[in-house]
Amino acid sequence: MTGTANLGKAARLSVAPMMDWTDRHCRYFHRLMSRETLLYTEMVTSPALVRGGAVHLLDYSPEEHPVALQLGGADPKELAQAAKIGADAGYDEINLNVGCPSDRVQSGTFGAILMRQPELVAECVAAMIAAQPREVTIKCRIGVDDQEPREILPRFLEVTTAAGVRRFTIHARKAWLQGLSPKENRDIPPLDYDLVREMKTAFGDLHISVNGGIATLAAAEAFLEDGLDGVMIGRAAYHTPADILLGADARIYGAGNATTARQAVLDMLPYIERHLLQGGKLNQVTRHMLGAFAGQPGARAWRRHLSETASKPGAGPEAVLEALAHVDRAVDYSKETGMA
Repeated sequence: MTGTANLGKAARLSVAPMMDWTDRHCRYFHRLMSRETLLYTEMVTSPALVRGGAVHLLDYSPEEHPVALQLGGADPKELAQAAKIGADAGYDEINLNVGCPSDRVQSGTFGAILMRQPELVAECVAAMIAAQPREVTIKCRIGVDDQEPREILPRFLEVTTAAGVRRFTIHARKAWLQGLSPKENRDIPPLDYDLVREMKTAFGDLHISVNGGIATLAAAEAFLEDGLDGVMIGRAAYHTPADILLGADARIYGAGNATTARQAVLDMLPYIERHLLQGGKLNQVTRHMLGAFAGQPGARAWRRHLSETASKPGAGPEAVLEALAHVDRAVDYSKETGMA
C-alpha cells in the first residue's frame, strides 16, 4: 500500500484505465517495466461490486502497487460502498470515472455524461471519501457536447474540490455523446492542452495530470516542465510499453531501473506458470505482451508466433520462449549486418 504523498509522486506518470486492456495481467507486465509508474484498473462499475457481488473484478497481485481502482457509477451511497470494498481490497487510490463516453456508460448515467452534473459528482466523491481512508480522485473530460469547456471545467473543479478531491486527471478533449463512437471520441474531438495548463494555473494547489494523445516520454517530460503535476498515457503505453515504461523510472522519477523488454518477458514466465496452474489460458496473459518489442528487430515474428500459438490448447511458457527466440535471432542478425 502506498501513502498519499507517495501517490502524488507516482502520479507524475500513470497508465490510463482502458477497458479490456488494463486487466491484472497487463498491469503485472507493466510493473515489471516500471517500478514507479502509477497503474490503473479497468473501470469497474459500482453496481457490479455492490449489487452483483463481482469482487473477483478486484483481484490483483501485490507486486502491482502503486495501483488505483477506477469506479464507474452515479449513486453516492452505492459508490461509497464500492469505494470501501476497493479500499478493503488494498487499492492505493479510488478514482471516479467522469470521462468514459460509451453507450453502456451513458445508459447508466455515469461516465462523461456526469460533466453535466458537477453537484452530483460532488455528492458522489464526498460519500466515497467519508466511507473509506484511501484518496479519492477524478478522471474527467474538459466538457461534453455543446458545453463551453472554459466555463464548465473551472466550475466542475470548484464544485468537486469543495467536496474534498485534490487530484484530477483531465482528458484534454470534449466527449461527444451523440454522433461519435467511443473510439472516435478518443481521436476526433480536438485536444486543448492549453486549457489544462490554464486549470493548473488557476487551481495551483490541486494536483492536475493531463491525458489524451500523449505518445512519448519526451512529450510527458515537456508537460511536467510546463508545470503540470502528472501525465497519463493510454494507448501508447499499451502498444509500445517498452518505449514508455522502460525509461520512465530514470527520466520521470530519477530512480534506477536496469531492466529490458527481454528481461520483463522472462520475468513473466513464473507468473504465467501460476496462471496456468490456476486454470487460466496462456493468451489471457500474452495478448498484453504483443507490443513488448514494438519497433525493434524481431517484433513482427514475436507478435505472429504468440498470436498463432498462445490460444492453442495446452499452450504454455515454451510458446513465449519460442517467440523470444525469434527476437534473439533478429537482434543477432542486425548486429552481424551492422543494422543494429
